[in-house]
Amino acid sequence: MPRTDSDTINLSASEAAEVATSALLYIGLDDEESETIAAHLVDCELMGYPALGLSRVLTIAEYPLTRQPRSPITITHETPVSARIDGGNHIGMYAIRWATEIAIDKAKAEGFALVGARNSFLSGRNAYYLDLIAEAGFVGLHLASGKPVVAPLGGAASAFGTNPIAFGMPHKPHPLIFDFATSATNYGALILASRLGHDLPEGVAIDADGQPTRDPVATLAALAGAILPLGGYKGSALSFAIQALGLLGGAALTHGESQDFGFLFIVFDPSLLMPAAAFQVHLDDLIARVKATPRLPGFEEIRIPSERAYAERERRRVDGIDLPLAIYDQVKSL
Repeated sequence: MPRTDSDTINLSASEAAEVATSALLYIGLDDEESETIAAHLVDCELMGYPALGLSRVLTIAEYPLTRQPRSPITITHETPVSARIDGGNHIGMYAIRWATEIAIDKAKAEGFALVGARNSFLSGRNAYYLDLIAEAGFVGLHLASGKPVVAPLGGAASAFGTNPIAFGMPHKPHPLIFDFATSATNYGALILASRLGHDLPEGVAIDADGQPTRDPVATLAALAGAILPLGGYKGSALSFAIQALGLLGGAALTHGESQDFGFLFIVFDPSLLMPAAAFQVHLDDLIARVKATPRLPGFEEIRIPSERAYAERERRRVDGIDLPLAIYDQVKSL
């Protein structure tokens, strides 16, 4: 049974999945879609990304596109090594999982795959898909453009999505994955802060007047404010590049707008370039050398990308997920 204190409730992974699946079914999703999305959300909670976890059930329920008609996911263009997918207005955590599996199947058959997708939204955590790709033995790159919520450098209004990019490589005991938004904070974190009444960190958002703000509501209000790009001109330029590459996924074909959701996967077998075992040896050597770097005062260790997340997942599988009661109660109320 769940354990509670004054602010949180502790759920096992299976309890969290049951709560999420039940709520998604009530929203109107079918069994397969609800279970697929719930698995994604629970994995985010296990890995320590609450802004992309069960609170996203509420975002799905509120999101305008959720209330629009859905159609079957289809492949609209295909070659032996490529495919472009129409997501049928299905939620991204379902449609982009579908695209991931197509990319893996093509990479198994041909050694390489290029897969784009459109007409979908709220795809969740890119690393989730890269984990599936890397566990299948492939190197992967995934990027996702979105509707405008992020200002370009010097802009007083939004022009980009949060536009994450992720890299994944097969490795033992767990894949090596790096996933980050090109915005100073992600959209899920903004929404979660507004639900919990928390302030944003300094320097990540502006309000409708273009002034710095820590108020998530001022940033979200009719999307009049904006999230700032990560790292100044570099993040802004990278975000533009991802928005442009999203067009190859078909972003502009959905609603006739270039600033829309578009998804792109590049997946390949490392043995196209060297024996997979040799790549693992070189990767192990690189990891060992990086972790052996002399440390600055205050740093106990040097971690590699995804090391913390996988360790956290193993811990939470045993200790459970601490979910804010405010979020749990709202999800249950669905």
